[in-house]
Amino acid sequence: MALLVPACLLLLWYWLGYGLLPLRWQNSRLAGPDAPLQRACRAANRGRWEPAAQLFENAGQDWERRSLYAQRLGYLAARRSDRWLKAWQEARPGDPDAALVVARTRVLYAWKLRGKALANSTSRRQFEGFHGELLASQDDIKRALALRPDDPTPLVAEIWRALGLGYPNREMRTLWSEITARAPHHFEAHSSALQYWTAKWRGSKRLAREFAEKAAAAAPPGSLLAVLPVIAWYENHADELGDAGFRSPQVRELVDTALADAALADPDHPRLPEVLHLLAYFLYRQGRYKAAREQFRQVDGFTEALPWRYSFVKPLYYRAVRTKTARKALTERRPGSPASHPTEMTNG
Repeated sequence: MALLVPACLLLLWYWLGYGLLPLRWQNSRLAGPDAPLQRACRAANRGRWEPAAQLFENAGQDWERRSLYAQRLGYLAARRSDRWLKAWQEARPGDPDAALVVARTRVLYAWKLRGKALANSTSRRQFEGFHGELLASQDDIKRALALRPDDPTPLVAEIWRALGLGYPNREMRTLWSEITARAPHHFEAHSSALQYWTAKWRGSKRLAREFAEKAAAAAPPGSLLAVLPVIAWYENHADELGDAGFRSPQVRELVDTALADAALADPDHPRLPEVLHLLAYFLYRQGRYKAAREQFRQVDGFTEALPWRYSFVKPLYYRAVRTKTARKALTERRPGSPASHPTEMTNG
């Protein structure tokens, strides 16, 4: 009982003072809460495929949700055990949903073999396994697409194949036409394609920026695609600039536009949590701590999103930024109010 009281006090301090959760409660596999997906993942870990199959049946033609489910279950199969996935295939031969998860798993497994290191720190053996799995994934992608031709999700997996194998820009544009013909404003497709057009992969800073700006301009309100220019800026400049770059009028405008778009989105949009994570980070870097805290409160407990996923210590990086945000928010002054020190609102 003596130990229980301090634990309760600590929990009360988090919720009343910061309104945030302890590190041990962070889920590093998802960006935000999704109870059916979490139940399906737990069942898959125990070897049961039926809840995963039910997820896809319930999703129907919600391509955004199908792509999230395929991605998350694919990660699970690629990183741990896929015996539940094999059992699903055996129980339902020709099931397009099982075929989709198989295709996604193959591509994700290839990237797992490659690892996160830069090319000059990646071994020849890693590259051979990576390229071999990506080449083999073509048949899985084609099969998933043949079983459900209207679904863009197998082609989202092919974007990562294109990126890893180095499709020429012309082939990527052809692939992109096939995707947008099926789902013109698909969030994961756009965020994945943006990676292809970055300078670190198959494009340049200019091509990444232009792709993001064009997609955002053409997207309907609430599609979340207004965040693409924010992602493009982060990919192009995050390693070059300190807080001054994040706090420039141009970047503040990008963030404000994305915030307004996120406010118009369906609260149940499966990719909204990923957007809120990134906006929380940018608001933190801009010294807008109370606004950042509000985004963190909506996604706290989860860390699978930009920018945390780029870190080798994802939960620790998330906790450091989130906790500093919460602490700074308690003393942040309203715009226009007098500050006790001229740099109080600019030192992040």
